[in-house]
Amino acid sequence: MADSSFFDESRDNSLVKATIVAKYFWAWAKVIIPTAKNWSKKIAYIDLFCGPGRYKDGSKSTPLLILERAIAEPEMSQMLVTLFNDQDSNNTHSLQQAIESIPDISRLTHKPILLNKEVGEEIVQAIKKINMIPTLFFIDPWGYKGLSLALIGAVIKDWGCDCIFFFNYNRINMGLHNTAVEKHMNSLFGKERADNLREQLELIKQPDERELIIVEALCQALKEIGGSYVRPFCFKDERGNRTTHHLIFVSKNVLAYSIMKDIMAGESSNSKQGVPSFEYNPAPPRYPLLYELYRPLDELENMLLNEFAGQTLTMEQIYNQHHVNKPYISKNYKKALNKLEQQGKIIADTPASKRRKYKGEITFGENVTVTFLPK
Repeated sequence: MADSSFFDESRDNSLVKATIVAKYFWAWAKVIIPTAKNWSKKIAYIDLFCGPGRYKDGSKSTPLLILERAIAEPEMSQMLVTLFNDQDSNNTHSLQQAIESIPDISRLTHKPILLNKEVGEEIVQAIKKINMIPTLFFIDPWGYKGLSLALIGAVIKDWGCDCIFFFNYNRINMGLHNTAVEKHMNSLFGKERADNLREQLELIKQPDERELIIVEALCQALKEIGGSYVRPFCFKDERGNRTTHHLIFVSKNVLAYSIMKDIMAGESSNSKQGVPSFEYNPAPPRYPLLYELYRPLDELENMLLNEFAGQTLTMEQIYNQHHVNKPYISKNYKKALNKLEQQGKIIADTPASKRRKYKGEITFGENVTVTFLPK
């Protein structure tokens, strides 16, 4: 059963989480609908731990944001199938009331389905046996019970199916060394990887290093079950010095990954040289001077010179070949290429003097061809 205190107030990080999911749903649906119209005629949003729909301060959580977005779009309102599940019937009863109070809810062709099921092996096996219509799955268990590699692998197996899940880093970090929850940890990482993690973490006490190792292990496990593209988004506590949880995106599609990456970048609480942090941190940097001395865009320039030396590619090709599993977004590449061009380290087929300006900066279009000088 979910910890109902989670919904006592609409904390900032909860709003950021809901915003990321709702924004991605909209972008995902707009990409999927043209193809889905030709075969399934439907798309779906499934929330396996839906909660009551509203925080106690009245703010809307993810289910209501999704439904309201669908109602506002005629095509989406006809095609969207929604399923909201929570083991706690009090939560689904509250959510049902909140849904019924949405203006124009009757515009949805498919009435939202609400269930009270425990998320476990039965649901995993049921999903494995059916061919899913294009579906965005949201898995937010507030802890870790019910969350497993088998579940995530099942929900992303079919075309157009992506998954966003809540990874309670704080509790999982402690749980890896708690024999009482060993089964849950093994189901999340895989037994062999979980055992290796336990052994590795015995020697590591630094929180930042532990976090990197645990999240990297999770990402590798997700890739092994078919989640080729994984993007974590980190949430810090109110003091800004400890990670509480991550929101993890998993997909088989690089376009989906790029879309989510841009959304998460936009919700990041800070950036360095325009490179997003991919974290929500409510506290200001503890050491502003040291913070500013880190220059990730300079690192990108050096990486591009080393990796593409002697090659000729378009800006779009450079981005597509390089950005996966890195923090850089498209505009970072454009800015880096502009700087390299000014320094005479690359040659663009359309020189800067002939490219337009936007907000005072020379643009670098995706079709501009770049030649990197040999080393």
